[in-house]
Amino acid sequence: MARQPEARTSDRKILGLHPNVFFLGLVSFFTDVSSEMIFTLVPLFLTNVLGISTTLVGLVGGISDSTDALSRLISGRISDKIGKRKFLTTLGYGLATAVKPFMLLANGWAAVTGIRFGDRIGKGLRSSPRDALLADSLGPNERGRGFGLHRAMDSAGAMVGLASVALIIYLFEGTSSFDMQRDTYRMMVTVGIFPAVIAVVILIGFVRDIRKDVAMKTIANTPMTPTNQPFDRRFKLFLAIMAVFTLGNSSDFFLILRAQNVQVPLVQIAVMLVVFNAVYSVVSTPMGMLSDKLGRRRILALGWLIYSLVYLGFALATDIWQLWLLYAAYGIYYGTTQGVASAFVADLAPVGRRGSAYGLFQGITGLVLLPASVLAGWLWNAVSPAATFYLGAGLALLATMGILILVKERV
Repeated sequence: MARQPEARTSDRKILGLHPNVFFLGLVSFFTDVSSEMIFTLVPLFLTNVLGISTTLVGLVGGISDSTDALSRLISGRISDKIGKRKFLTTLGYGLATAVKPFMLLANGWAAVTGIRFGDRIGKGLRSSPRDALLADSLGPNERGRGFGLHRAMDSAGAMVGLASVALIIYLFEGTSSFDMQRDTYRMMVTVGIFPAVIAVVILIGFVRDIRKDVAMKTIANTPMTPTNQPFDRRFKLFLAIMAVFTLGNSSDFFLILRAQNVQVPLVQIAVMLVVFNAVYSVVSTPMGMLSDKLGRRRILALGWLIYSLVYLGFALATDIWQLWLLYAAYGIYYGTTQGVASAFVADLAPVGRRGSAYGLFQGITGLVLLPASVLAGWLWNAVSPAATFYLGAGLALLATMGILILVKERV
């Protein structure tokens, strides 16, 4: 009997999309349940339990993100060469899952950095091939919806993970504690390991590679493109503008430290993050669908403008109620931009170089996060916490003007 293709773009659609979209969404859901429980409050573990400075917090966050970026640059290109997205995706998720239990033993910032290094290598290995696999599974008129659904499931997992964090904090420390305790954090890590294992099992059992010739059938009248075809000017301009935006988009560690700086109780910080992810999840799919109709560039510009206003708000915030509103608005920014940016990369890149395109996109922006986070930490200490957010607001506004003026949609 003839061997059947590993996946067909028309078979067994779930929610009107290729099943890869749904199952990769589930993988991201369970992974984010785990990651949010283990890593989101790491800045509080570092400052409250280990007693390190915000400059070192920025360094840890920046090293983590840059490690992720370098891995993405390599993995995307390899996935184009070998034509197998699932292998690298599985390797990345598996590595990240394997290092998480070591957070139970971490007793210094160097150990935390090493564990985050392993976790970020795993994320870097998986992210570009995973996004390329998603793009291969989607036609041009459903990319916004598909990536939006994936981001919605991802953020829904984060919401569940953070709700679990809030429950653990409540059970261990009550509602009035301002500092993270070691035993509280260890319980988060212990519970958070299990969803990561579930994610890997789903990935191995239900996600399938898309052969390049099958992927081409999702795009009408598109010729096969070689893996060495150069990227066009629009894609390069988009990367440059993303780098400008990212220089002011330092690690989200600083949003958590800002909440603590405004004297928000620990359990409320966790619930604020739940609200952020709930809004992110609700907004992602509709904004992705809107980008299918209105174009990615306009939606990205809208999201960056929202970001600029939110960061200005973080700079000026003095009361807890303001932080609640700002975290919700930050979820609107995320839901408006994250899936749309990934869909825009697929629009601009040749089909045969999608893995490399996602590697460059995620890699360059990730590398810029190292100087961005170190600069943010230095501004926090040397000038004021508000200065960190003024910088982000200004660069986001500059990037908004840049994408509207310099980058055109693919016709």
